[in-house]
Amino acid sequence: MLALNTATLGHNLDGHGAGWTPEEVIDVCAALGYGGITFWRRELGRRAQQIGERTRAAGLEVVGLCRTPFLTGPLALPSEREIMDDLHRSIDQAAALGTNVLTIVSGGPEPGTKGVVESQKIVADRVARVAEFAASRNVNLALEPLNPAMAGNRTCLMTAAEALTLCDQIGVQNVGIAIDVYHVWWDTTLHDTLKAQAKGRILGYHLCDWLADTSDMLLDRGMMGDGVADLRSIRCAVENAGYTGYCEAEIFSAENWWKRDPHEVLKTIVKRFRKFC
Repeated sequence: MLALNTATLGHNLDGHGAGWTPEEVIDVCAALGYGGITFWRRELGRRAQQIGERTRAAGLEVVGLCRTPFLTGPLALPSEREIMDDLHRSIDQAAALGTNVLTIVSGGPEPGTKGVVESQKIVADRVARVAEFAASRNVNLALEPLNPAMAGNRTCLMTAAEALTLCDQIGVQNVGIAIDVYHVWWDTTLHDTLKAQAKGRILGYHLCDWLADTSDMLLDRGMMGDGVADLRSIRCAVENAGYTGYCEAEIFSAENWWKRDPHEVLKTIVKRFRKFC
């Protein structure tokens, strides 16, 4: 099953991408045979419930919502209270949208600390404090490990194993992980980790590719088949761990795919998914 993450059309940054309304994205995805869509909070405003209903009326599933605020690090909001308030708002927004998966990108090392261990403890504490509230809203929280290249400011979780260990520490049913090809393709322990630890705990699977000559760690993802990731093998590992949800195309590509006609992008995703994934 194929879903679109709307970041693939550039909606995550002002001045990039298709500039389509959520309704336009919904209509074209439905026409092309996509099964679902993951939205970003900035696209919804106060219209989360309306957009969720519109998605379902078109025969699509709302697969997920991106994302919580950074919970730690230099890109996080200035105070713990602001972080926790926005974390609660993101859960409310997911519930209004009608999705049960909210992605968490942890944020980088907390200012004043070294390494990632202390920051991981902070993330675990803050997620644990909202988990019951999220469960009451029928929202699952998906910790997403990021590529180590982003550990300076965007993440303190770099492997599936680290994310799963944090899930164990938090110890509640509605906290799991999201696996994004871009962030884990290099990890030679991934298959063993998922087999041993991830049964029933994968909440999302994100597709793209890693370009051999990537020019930007954040905004130069490849279309499936254009890079070096073993897409079929990773999908097999994810599904062998019990994941039965959508394969979600999420391609940040400021200088390539975000500049193309969105119809071309969406049609290419369908073709590449069938051929390479």
